[in-house]
Amino acid sequence: MPSRFEPCGLNQMYSLRYGTVPVVRAVGGLADTVQDYSPRGATSTGFVFRDYAGPALLEALARALALFRKPEQWRALQVRGMRQDYSWDRSAREYGQNIWTVR
Repeated sequence: MPSRFEPCGLNQMYSLRYGTVPVVRAVGGLADTVQDYSPRGATSTGFVFRDYAGPALLEALARALALFRKPEQWRALQVRGMRQDYSWDRSAREYGQNIWTVR
């Protein structure tokens, strides 16, 4: 998702939920919901690039393809993405907890 602007974005959340590892530009909701892959990253959920330029997208795709060739690591990334919780239930719980700490 090489978006120039993305105020929220749902497609990356659909991708995460169904095991399709997202490749996104670090903008708006895409940057908020997808954590860039790192071999030591326990929170990695996809591949993120910063510059709105073809070479940056290609570099992110190359990193994704390199990991795709390692089935066990690729599957771990998919599972991490599928475990993300962006539901209204989670948001409501967090809101309920935070409302009492803000004064």
